[in-house]
Formats: sequence, structure tokens, C-alpha cells
Amino acid sequence: MTKEQKFLAYLKEIGLLREAVGLAEWDSQTGMPEMAAGYRAEMSSYLAGQAFDKSTNQTMADFISFFTSHPEELSDFGQEVFTKVKEEYDLNNKIPLERYQAYARLTSEAHSIWVESRNKQEFSIFKQTLQEIINFNKEFIPLWRKNEKTNYDVLLNQYEPGMTTEILDGVFGQVKEGIIAIRQTLAEKGTEPKTDFLNRHVSQAQQEKFVTHVIEELGYDFKRGRLDETVHPFMLNLNRRDARITTNWIEDDFIVATLGTIHEAGHGMYEQNVSEHFDYTPLAGGVSMGIHESQSLFNEIIVGSSRAFWKKQYPVFQEITGDTFKDIDFETFYKGLKKTQSSLIRIQADTLTYPLHIIIRYEIEKMIFNDDLDLEQLPEIWNSKYEEYLGIRPENDVEGILQDVHWSGGSFGYFPSYALGYMYAAQLYQAMNKEFDVEATLASDDYSPILNWLSQHIHQYGSSRKPSQLILDATKEPLNPTYLIDYMRQLYFEVYDV
Repeated sequence: MTKEQKFLAYLKEIGLLREAVGLAEWDSQTGMPEMAAGYRAEMSSYLAGQAFDKSTNQTMADFISFFTSHPEELSDFGQEVFTKVKEEYDLNNKIPLERYQAYARLTSEAHSIWVESRNKQEFSIFKQTLQEIINFNKEFIPLWRKNEKTNYDVLLNQYEPGMTTEILDGVFGQVKEGIIAIRQTLAEKGTEPKTDFLNRHVSQAQQEKFVTHVIEELGYDFKRGRLDETVHPFMLNLNRRDARITTNWIEDDFIVATLGTIHEAGHGMYEQNVSEHFDYTPLAGGVSMGIHESQSLFNEIIVGSSRAFWKKQYPVFQEITGDTFKDIDFETFYKGLKKTQSSLIRIQADTLTYPLHIIIRYEIEKMIFNDDLDLEQLPEIWNSKYEEYLGIRPENDVEGILQDVHWSGGSFGYFPSYALGYMYAAQLYQAMNKEFDVEATLASDDYSPILNWLSQHIHQYGSSRKPSQLILDATKEPLNPTYLIDYMRQLYFEVYDV
């Protein structure tokens, strides 16, 4: 084999190990017996450590050194892959293997501790574990740091390359002001939709039949994926032929699983449509969490808020649910879905208030890593911010500080991706409409032009292009939050008859 072929074969070994870790973690959240958590953590941390070692050991260092001094030995594709590999090597090679394995073991065990803490509605059960996870991140930040201004910028860069608190403070400020203005107008001039029908009982079987039908029509391929139930929904990408999604069925609140599953299917569709060219390389997955969330939120919010989409799907929903919604006409149903009101749970938030949930988490994470926030204060700060931003206050820790799974996995810096993804989705929608009428497509029997456009401009490239470049190429301009504000204003003024 050539040197490049040996390099790619070595990367495939790392990719296979990471798939094994992913499969073990998927099982731990979907079917693993409760008492097996400690054993699973041992296995997962060992495999993760093996993958980490191969990514940072002397063999990898030799590849980095050789190709840095002999770039002519690489094909154009090999150079693309090498650039990504070197970025990851430079990021992680200073972290000792035993510390990485200890961290992997901790985050694997943390999920079951978080679940127990939720079940008992006591943050104190999870607090010490959370502190240990935060301490690991603070230990790693100096080793990860390049030229970022703040500790939190280092974490942001893990999920959205090039993103900074300076940029986010600006765009989040615009979004927050826009949402507050829209909410004020709706309160003063709007007509509130009827929503008493939204909590009618819809069985899990009925919900599953409907949402499976919908996501298949949108383009999620069940031959390359599956749907399971978890406490907190997620998508796990093992490879482009195995992108799994989960949801949480609530029989007296069907919209949670309906929109939640549509959301996760957007993640899955992204991974299922990455070019096979990138298989078993670091370019195979989605490029950033912001771009990933743009695909899930395009599904959940742009498609899930479309009048044309629901006009087509509501008769299917009525047929599946029998007489449950027989007395609810389409206009009442659609407007009820889009009612905005303050809520405590992020994944149940409406389209308009959703970014405020993200901004709260963003501000708290900045306090943790830039200001050394004492975790004893965390529940009170969380609750106070909800009262300040949304006018409601959690009554227990499950409604508050324990509602998200992300911190148990060490995913600090992740939450801003949701708001970035929302902004990206609105901007992609605006660009897509320049080429074809998206609403007309959602009213039709063929949704494929939407998936084809997203695959052409986003999916196929995997991680081979930076997020900013993808958005610039797809929309002909950099990130612009005004599209999101304009989108929400038009949507909610129509629903509220303003």
C-alpha cells in the first residue's frame, strides 16, 4: 500500500472503534439493564480510550509529521482528510490518555446518575458528578486552547468552529429583542388560538404510525435507521447506513413526540445523505452542531410550522386517531399548534419562545466557565432566569436544572447550536424559496425537492467544508439573524390575526 492508503486504513480502524462506542452508548440509553451501567462504562471508556490513543499516539504523530513535510504524497482527497485529522490531532494530543479514559468513564456513568436524579427530583444527587465533569473540562481547556479569548470560547469551538461569545452575544441580543417585540405585539393585538384539544389522548401506537408516515415522506430512510424510545430524544450516527433516532412518547401531549421525532429525523437525514466518498474518515459526519441543528430544526420548525404541510397531513392524522379530532376543523387545529406561551421545558417550547430557552443555557454556561459559578447556586440562577425571561418559575429540579441530558455527557458549548441552527434554517428556507416554492412543495405529494436541495447544498459535503462556508455557498451571505425574526413575525402575526 502507498503511504496514503496506510493512513486511510488507520483512520478506518479509528472509525470502527468509534462506531463500537456509539453502539454501546445507544444501547445504554435504550435497552441496557439498569444495573449494568458500571460495566458498560468500563467497556465504553476502554473502547473510547483505544480510539483516542490511535488518534494521538506516535503512529498518528508519524503520519502527521510525514505528510506535513511531504504533502505531494497525498491526493486531493487525502489532503482534505489530512487537514481534518491534523486539526483533531492538534486539539487533543496534549491530553493524557488516562485522563481521557477517566473522563469517558465518568460521562458514561453520569447518564444513569442523571436519570436517578430526575426520578427523585433532586439535583443534589447529580451535583457532584456534574462538578467532576466540569472540572475535567476546565482541566482540558488549557490543552485545547489555541487563540480563543475566553474559556467558553474554547468549548464553543468544539461544536461550531470559529464561533465566539462576542458573535453570539450580538446575534442573541438581536434575536431576544425581536422575540420580545413579537410577543408584545401578540399580547396587545393578537387573537389567541384555541388549544384545549391538544391534550386529548393519542395512544403511542397511533402517534408512532402517524410520525413514521410523516418522516418517511420527508425522506428518513428506515432501511438505514430505526426509531426507539428514550427519556431524552437524540439521533446517533454510526455511519451513513445506520443513523438511529429516538423519541419520548407522551400520550396526552402528542405534539411533543410528533415534532420531536420529525426533529431527530432531520438529523438522521443529514447523516444518511453524506457522500460515500467520506466513509471511514473524519469527514464522514455532519460538520458542526449548528449545521446539524439547522437540518433538524428545518424539519421541526420550518416544515412543522407550515400551513401547507399540515393541510396535507391533518386528514391522515384524523384517520389514524379515529374520532378523537373529528370535531376540530383544520384551521382550529393548525392555529392551536402554533399558539405561543411561556413554558418550562425546552423540548416542549413553541417556535417563538424556543430561542429564549437556549439563551438562558448559554448565559449559565458562560457563568460556569468564565466566572467559576458555584454549582450550589445553579438551580436558583436557572429558576430566576426563567422567571425573568419567560415569566414562569420551575417548581422542581426536573422542570428546571435537570431537564436536559447534555451536561451529563459533558456537552458544554452545545446549546448555542440550537439557536444557531434555527437561524441557519430560516436563512436556508429563504434561499430555497428563490429556487422553488417550498410551501407549494409541502402541499404536494412529493417532498423530495426539499431533501434534494438540502443534500445538494449541505448534506453531501459531510465535514469537508466549514459551517460558515456552507451557509455562504448555500445562501450567498453569512449568518443573518434577521431572517429568523422576519420568519417568526410573519408566522405568528398570521396565526394570531395581527
